[in-house]
Amino acid sequence: MDFIDLIRQPWPWYIAGPIIGLTVPALLILGNKSFGISSSLRHMCAAIIPSNIPFFKYDWKKESWNLVFVLGIAIGGFLGAQFLSDPNEIVIAESTKSDLQALGLTTFSGLMPSELFGTDHIFSLRGLIFLVLGGFLVGFGTRYAGGCTSGHSIMGLSNLQWPSLVATISFMVGGILMTNVLFPFIFKLIF
Repeated sequence: MDFIDLIRQPWPWYIAGPIIGLTVPALLILGNKSFGISSSLRHMCAAIIPSNIPFFKYDWKKESWNLVFVLGIAIGGFLGAQFLSDPNEIVIAESTKSDLQALGLTTFSGLMPSELFGTDHIFSLRGLIFLVLGGFLVGFGTRYAGGCTSGHSIMGLSNLQWPSLVATISFMVGGILMTNVLFPFIFKLIF
């Protein structure tokens, strides 16, 4: 197996997890920086939109490294999707497939179900609910929680921050409720 074939394969948790976890001490050692992605949107707005809104009046240039970090994530994601994606079908459990098929999802060839996130559904009721309303709720929740899952669950927990533990537990409970209660209910309404 050559190097390209190796990085095309899904990495097990015991390799990917420590690599993600090592970003915390690397950022702290290299520049006393905190890991998190959601704050980059605030930095972009502060840089692009000149306003008198107090939330955007700060020295965003001190945090410009975060914008470069997010740009690197976007470029890496694009390069990975274009050149390193695994051509095989995504392997998911048969029980999960049958649960999703019962909800009306039948395409399992990509990372996301095309019945929800395909371009032909963007301007439909499904697109409005899952992309627009879902995006708003994620953004609102991120601001309300004072950070995103990566900031709280990776950086905050490693620093033993109590608010990050509460936020991470809330993320998990919310995800479980969404998957098992709200998601099937919403699907029955819109499919």
